[in-house]
Amino acid sequence: MPIAQLDTIALNWREDGNPHGKAVVFANSLGTDLRLWDTVLPQLPEDLRYIRFDKRGHGLSDCPPAPYSMDELVEDAEQLLEHLGVRGAIFVGLSIGGLIAQGLAVKRPDLVKALVLSNTAAQMGSKVLWRDRISSVRANGLESIAPNILERWFSPAFLTGDDVKAWHHMLTRMPAEGYCGCCAAIADADLTPDLDRITQPTLGIAGALDAASPPDLVEATVARIAQSRMKVIEGTGHLPPVEAPQTYARLLIRFFKEIHHA
Repeated sequence: MPIAQLDTIALNWREDGNPHGKAVVFANSLGTDLRLWDTVLPQLPEDLRYIRFDKRGHGLSDCPPAPYSMDELVEDAEQLLEHLGVRGAIFVGLSIGGLIAQGLAVKRPDLVKALVLSNTAAQMGSKVLWRDRISSVRANGLESIAPNILERWFSPAFLTGDDVKAWHHMLTRMPAEGYCGCCAAIADADLTPDLDRITQPTLGIAGALDAASPPDLVEATVARIAQSRMKVIEGTGHLPPVEAPQTYARLLIRFFKEIHHA
């Protein structure tokens, strides 16, 4: 479990695959850690370099006092890739990870060759929604919002199985400070004006049953990017890498080949 000591933050990260291969970077969603990708990575080509990390306030990374800004989260990712010597990566971002991906693609196109924007948008929810969620967590803890969050994350079928318990534990055992900090970053983020500046090839992915970022919301963002296309994974919610890892991996592999990254 390596830790990257950056200028203002220490981030937990992990590397899989070929350390000398072309890089693919994964940024996970609010309330999850880098284990989000555990069932997808074994199905991807072994000759690529896969990097995933816990953003600030999540997993084993530092948890500074809230609030955080999207600029800070983008800078964290930028510094991590610099620290690891990464250039020309495919950046796969899910939910808030997709916001980070968009910001990084505009700020540092030398670091990002292509984007996968999964279950995300240029703007996600209203300020009121996020401020109310922060207030609920501050008052009653993450356990109080867990049932609602899990219903937004997963399909009804997945919610009836035993595996959902692990995701409940992942959410409720993370620092409330980190969760609230990232909620604040999402609340203030509207990257819509920057979409026309994203020139990298982009694959949009949505879950057909996603209550947090429905397919039409994802498509409205992806359609603003010149070199883009969109795929919807049926029967999945906000976290299709968990519910449909084989389908998710197939979409990534096809994209890797299309842009000659495989």
